[in-house]
Amino acid sequence: MSLRNKVMLIGHTGKDVELTTLEKGMVARVSLATNDYYTTADGRRVEETQWHNLVAFGKTAELLHKYVPKGKEIAVEGKLTYRTYEKDGQKRSITEVRIDELVLLGSK
Repeated sequence: MSLRNKVMLIGHTGKDVELTTLEKGMVARVSLATNDYYTTADGRRVEETQWHNLVAFGKTAELLHKYVPKGKEIAVEGKLTYRTYEKDGQKRSITEVRIDELVLLGSK
């Protein structure tokens, strides 16, 4: 994988993995929440949550589906991808992280 488009995230899944079987193999999709913290000028600690769309193919998709329930802490490495699709006559776009590496963390 190129270092020009590399994403590394650690967070908790926001839902159960959705697995789809296509002609060319399996595709898994799940959302991932990552948290960041900062302190305001008045000393208040603020938590900021970002949501990421993850997608995996083949063996990684199978492992994600089998071992990653909602709320599971995971680390992923992959690349940022953009795609467009049409829904109800409206053109939409989505940003996803295509997983190349998956590490199961935590005890859930």
